[in-house]
Amino acid sequence: MAMATVLSGCAGGLVSSPPPDTYGLSAAPVIAGQKIRNRQILITEPSALKALDSEQIVIRPTPSAIQYLAKSQWSDRLPNIVQDKLVQAFENSGRISGVGRPGDGLAIDYKIITAIRAFEIKADAGEQAVVEISAKILNDRNGVVVATQVFRSTARVTGSGNAAYVQSLDRAFETVVQDIVAWTLSRI
Repeated sequence: MAMATVLSGCAGGLVSSPPPDTYGLSAAPVIAGQKIRNRQILITEPSALKALDSEQIVIRPTPSAIQYLAKSQWSDRLPNIVQDKLVQAFENSGRISGVGRPGDGLAIDYKIITAIRAFEIKADAGEQAVVEISAKILNDRNGVVVATQVFRSTARVTGSGNAAYVQSLDRAFETVVQDIVAWTLSRI
């Protein structure tokens, strides 16, 4: 009898729920235009409140409530994904001499400092994705902020299920990335 109890306890530890669906964001868009010579930029990791600084996908059923999309997660912490996609977008533009992250060994001219203000599905007024990121361009040579702007985009959720929520977040984020890259390149 004791052996059956021990074995049933062990079997309970072996049964697990399926892992959550894991999502990433699309490849960074290409931003065309004239090349800017001799400019290197550093993309710092975005700051974010704890609710956004995780692998969880945020849903707002009301303006003051935060929930997470069930059985779903990002492939990494959201700030890491945003930083990576911004680096890719600047690289894909082919318009600057160099872009990287802290520790990449660049002799940088400008830092792009961002903060994720919203990266969520708002469910209270129809389902829509909202992505809002503030950005600063800091001249690394003299410490002066060259420009500051807040970028925001929304996208309606089309379809149903978790993949539809993520696709709408992806569309809104792509617009914000395009705007940040174009804005930055016009000011450095």
